[in-house]
Amino acid sequence: MNYYRPRISRTEWDLIKEYRDNDNTTANNILVIGDLHEPFCLDEYLDFCREKYIEFNCNEVVFIGDIIDNHYSSYHETNADGMGGSDELELAIKRIARWRKAFPVATVIIGNHDRMVMRKAQTSAIPSKWIKSYKEVLEVPKWNFVERYEKDNVQYIHGEGGQAFSKCRADLMNTVQGHLHTLAGCQHFVGRKFRVFGMQVGCGIDHESYAMAYAKYGKKPAIGCAVVLNNGKLPINLLMEL
Repeated sequence: MNYYRPRISRTEWDLIKEYRDNDNTTANNILVIGDLHEPFCLDEYLDFCREKYIEFNCNEVVFIGDIIDNHYSSYHETNADGMGGSDELELAIKRIARWRKAFPVATVIIGNHDRMVMRKAQTSAIPSKWIKSYKEVLEVPKWNFVERYEKDNVQYIHGEGGQAFSKCRADLMNTVQGHLHTLAGCQHFVGRKFRVFGMQVGCGIDHESYAMAYAKYGKKPAIGCAVVLNNGKLPINLLMEL
């Protein structure tokens, strides 16, 4: 890699070359895992994410939100022939255990589906002291659940308020988000004295599951994850082969 390819910018080329040429054992390299919606996640998505963690020498993991679907507790119509609440939750916990084994320490952004039960409790005026924490219920003691995470001048959010491309410009801050299952990509916005990127991460949902029936006739999901390498400087989307 000793020559410059004009189809990418000089700055992007220099960053990629720096990452590949240098010893990156001390750099922060973050694997960003898309919406899981367990227990309605593709089985092969875990293997894909694990491979990318190793391939890009990652040393940190961020789940971008909606690790659990909570279909039975939705405010919208649910499938009358689907699992009951107890069965769905137990299966989700069992499947999340696979992720915990692969990534025992992680930061988890709380998504709208994750907080579904909390919202139901609030609707019923149940005091928060009666409610267990996410890590207790899902049996993931070393996962840290937060609404927003910031590292190396990059903010990680679930993204219920629009696309990452508009959020990064509104905040003038590098932004990584999920939530929008059919969208994956990265855009850089350059001003006179700043440059920020907005990156939409793909997801791992099983489009054929009954929980995803609401999107049955829409666009198919973008199955993939992302990495943010070299201390927040190099965002890359990684789509899984279908």
